[in-house]
Amino acid sequence: MTGRMAGKMALITGGAQGLGAAIATMYAKEGAKVVVTDINGAGAEATAAAINVLYPGKAHAFQQDVCSEQRWIDIVDAAHEAMGGLNVLVNNAGIGSLGSVESETFDNWKKVMAVDVDSVFLGCKYALGVMKPYGPGAIVNISSIAGLIASANYAAYNAAKAAVWLLTKSVALHCARKVPGFRCNSIHPTFIKTPILDGMAGLVGSQEEAYAKLARQVPLGRLGEPDDIAYAAVYLASDESKFVTGAELKVDGGISAM
Repeated sequence: MTGRMAGKMALITGGAQGLGAAIATMYAKEGAKVVVTDINGAGAEATAAAINVLYPGKAHAFQQDVCSEQRWIDIVDAAHEAMGGLNVLVNNAGIGSLGSVESETFDNWKKVMAVDVDSVFLGCKYALGVMKPYGPGAIVNISSIAGLIASANYAAYNAAKAAVWLLTKSVALHCARKVPGFRCNSIHPTFIKTPILDGMAGLVGSQEEAYAKLARQVPLGRLGEPDDIAYAAVYLASDESKFVTGAELKVDGGISAM
């Protein structure tokens, strides 16, 4: 443990698996207290239990539907009580969708917007009020390289992650003016080896074949690992990035440079 996150008290959504679990684990490793939430409450509990085996007493877990405004109010209060404060929020919960503007259904469009965008708005809105006395701190929003680069088959996902990108900047400017000591930035991953990737990849053939095809699109020649994003999330939540706000950190293996 190097203590890069010492004194930080972090609420991380979508923590039952994938990026959320990796971020929560690395935060605890670096000295933070963490609250892990997920609509899969048992999965969130499992993540917290695994963290506590390695770093006793660092993690708590709660079930959360991030689309529910009232549940956000309750979770922010529960996180504050569990950790004795709150100064980091990671809006990680999200879903993918494969579909063009013609093939995507309106119902699924609304679902993607609710999970991927509404949840970020609600998290920022309700967490900031509780976080103010515990600065300095930060909000880290997990967007995607798909929020910056469009694809014909990601209509809803492109739109949702682009919304997260610009909402992040609006929140950053609000914090700079009204919430001293707090910052807000977004992370933009490319293809990362998590369960969401299988649904987004439109798997044909084996997973290995699909992953190899995706890796060929990445200049560095491989898919990302969850820890690649967790390292970025540590930087943006720690005081090392105290002069960084309203920024988008691309962790994309060079795709956006093409």
